[in-house]
Amino acid sequence: MVGTLDIIAACLQYYIKTGKSPENVLKFIASAVFGKEAFTGGVLMSVCGLLFHFLIAFTFTTFFFFIYPKLKFLSYNVILTAILYGVFTWAVMNRIVLPLSNTPAIPFTWTGAAIAAGILCLCIGLPLAIIAKREY
Repeated sequence: MVGTLDIIAACLQYYIKTGKSPENVLKFIASAVFGKEAFTGGVLMSVCGLLFHFLIAFTFTTFFFFIYPKLKFLSYNVILTAILYGVFTWAVMNRIVLPLSNTPAIPFTWTGAAIAAGILCLCIGLPLAIIAKREY
């Protein structure tokens, strides 16, 4: 669920910002492995990007449910947990994963970082925090 929410939000934000096809978002994700060739590839690159995206979302989801019962403070406030995990996800992706991948560098801006982190807080952090609170 969180992977679907996140990719829809990312594609929508990209389209609103650029007016270009959201398919470019999927090819950007695929470029982490395939480099610049991903942008000239066809549907296969988009499918690979989507699969990579869901693998990453699944990994962050699994990690969240691994740490949630161990870090008791996460159960105190759903909104704070959503923000913390969204910002954590943004930091890991933008400061560790992307620099180590083949994706082209994206210039840092505070606005871009805030939008990206906000999307992660709403689409990954909040649903996970709500589900974890209910299940634990």
